[in-house]
Amino acid sequence: MNWPRCKICGITRPQDALLAANLGVTAIGMVFHEPAKRNVTIARARQILAVLPPFMTAVGVFVDRTAAQVREIAMESGLRHVQLHGHEAPEMVAELAPLVVIKAIRVAGVFGNELAHWRQAIRKYRLSNLCGLVLETGNTTEAGGTGIANDWEAIAAAQKAGNFKGLPPMIVAGGLTAQNVAAVIRLLHPWAVDVSSGVELSPGRKSARKMERFLAAVEAAG
Repeated sequence: MNWPRCKICGITRPQDALLAANLGVTAIGMVFHEPAKRNVTIARARQILAVLPPFMTAVGVFVDRTAAQVREIAMESGLRHVQLHGHEAPEMVAELAPLVVIKAIRVAGVFGNELAHWRQAIRKYRLSNLCGLVLETGNTTEAGGTGIANDWEAIAAAQKAGNFKGLPPMIVAGGLTAQNVAAVIRLLHPWAVDVSSGVELSPGRKSARKMERFLAAVEAAG
């Protein structure tokens, strides 16, 4: 497979998770953040996990929870992968091991400083469980899923400057749709793309047609 992996986030319904799996999506994301429009309960997460086939990854998305809270929800839901989408410190990533962690980084201001901070932390705390960095749109009031386009040129400039060396694989997010994802892939060559609102009918309700078109665009860009 030459094209990037794809994660569809903000899954709230088992039928959407099953459709994503049948389309060949690598991972789904479920949001455990009560203020979010796509928040799910542990009971709903279990229902979603029950329909997933083998070899598909489910990721729990958290915003500024404690390590104890993340571990408890992950254990009760049956999750092994978590995504930290707030202001979580490197020490928390270390504390969450053996859970596999993805950390969101906001593309705002001189975000290269944030990348350098995590590069140093990986060495200092030996964060072997940190498997990826999600680059999210900066300067928004919500943690994610806003549909606001990311600053792709700023990310490309950071790549050119070598700011991603020594860091886990890059996952791009922020306003991705079937119309723009191919161009983003060709510009940045990310390990994976992460989409939520770009494949929805309404928050938390995915569109089969939009998901199909998105996956086709990702594959065509590879």
